[in-house]
Amino acid sequence: MKNLPQGFKEVVAEAVGEVAADRLMEAVATAQPVVAVRANPAKGSAPAPDAERVPWEPLGVYIPHRPLFAADPAWHQGRYYVQDASSMALGEVIRRLVERYPHLQQPLRYLDACAAPGGKSIAALDALPDGSFLVANEFDRQRANILAENIARHGNPFVAVTRGDTALLARLGEHFDIIGADVPCSGEGMMRKDEAAVAQWSKGLIAQCAALQQEIIHNLWKILRPGGFLIYSTCTFNSTENEGNVAMMMDHYGAESINIGLESYPGVIPSAHEGIFGYRFMPGHVRGEGLFISVLRKPGETSEHSSRMPRLPKEDATARKFVKNYVRNADSGIISGLSLYPEQHIKLCLALEKHPSPIRIGLPFAEPKGKELAPTHTLALSTSLAQIPVAELDYANAMAFLRREAPVMPEGTPRGFVAPAFAGWPLGWCKNIGNRANNLLPDYLRLRLDARSLPDSPPQLPLIYL
Repeated sequence: MKNLPQGFKEVVAEAVGEVAADRLMEAVATAQPVVAVRANPAKGSAPAPDAERVPWEPLGVYIPHRPLFAADPAWHQGRYYVQDASSMALGEVIRRLVERYPHLQQPLRYLDACAAPGGKSIAALDALPDGSFLVANEFDRQRANILAENIARHGNPFVAVTRGDTALLARLGEHFDIIGADVPCSGEGMMRKDEAAVAQWSKGLIAQCAALQQEIIHNLWKILRPGGFLIYSTCTFNSTENEGNVAMMMDHYGAESINIGLESYPGVIPSAHEGIFGYRFMPGHVRGEGLFISVLRKPGETSEHSSRMPRLPKEDATARKFVKNYVRNADSGIISGLSLYPEQHIKLCLALEKHPSPIRIGLPFAEPKGKELAPTHTLALSTSLAQIPVAELDYANAMAFLRREAPVMPEGTPRGFVAPAFAGWPLGWCKNIGNRANNLLPDYLRLRLDARSLPDSPPQLPLIYL
């Protein structure tokens, strides 16, 4: 049983009442976190018919225990993503917004402002209309690299990943139809699974976090389009960081609090503050960790995005030829350097080139290798990868490849760049030179698991692979 900080219960009770706070305290102190995963339909996965579903996410399923995900090629391929069930609610919020507002039923521009490790970005990509473009930003350098890895696994090419303070994004101008801001917080919702969240909690930390959150909101409000939506969320329960900041946006920016109606799901607690629509997911009430989420609309009339084509970068003929060989629907994109930008979002992509720390813009398809171009690992995992030579591996060989060993290639594998695959989906690249195949998996992704510690087959999850 955890010893919870003094004063924590009174702060929560002030927000949700004594009875709800008591249920939370018991769950945080005694219960174990639950594990859930989201299927990736773009890579042929779906919940099994008998799976226990996450109520607010059609792609989400609970799993009875936490397996060794690193021993599953499907995890490395991005065929599913491990995510807290409460955090999956973001997808439902986006779906309800798109259903309610006709002007959102077209390709949109979405910013995930505090995005690492990437679960909410992936949920947004699956919920947004086809052809939408997402920018995922993270302040911390190490977390930004993890974010980029998880985004690459998911496979959507209509993505940018940036690193830095939201003040850098504020220079972009009003580009975004929806902004998701899962802001840094005092972490009350993580106490059940993170002892550090328990140890660091104080009322002073709450005040410090609220001030940082308001600074982030101030930066983001500048780049949200008139009539656009800000989805504000925290993993904490107190009113100061939640309703307090929602009220600030309403008073200072004239924002409208939007009723999304998430209280229709059993256990979700609506805000008790008059005129404020916010929703709490709390252990002891739902099967998930802590989350507060609220939607605000920026005043003003929504207008069409400018259709004026900016000055385009000069294309390299070698790069264009490479794209035609390796990327599906290559003619619908615009090449800048060795990345492919979607034409309908070219203005935003070119603006992002001026960001001080872009990790990725669009689909980075190639990198120089000596005198030739080699396909990137991101391209191997992309849903835009063309029909290229694939070498199907068994489980042992697939795990050997992920340990960055030279896999045994099937007889008849052609020479050149080949995608080693498991169950039909690529794991990365090899260059087959006849007598051996050079493993091109990036070293930072090398799986550091002893072969003797691996099971004989992948973990069994309540998913089906189509």
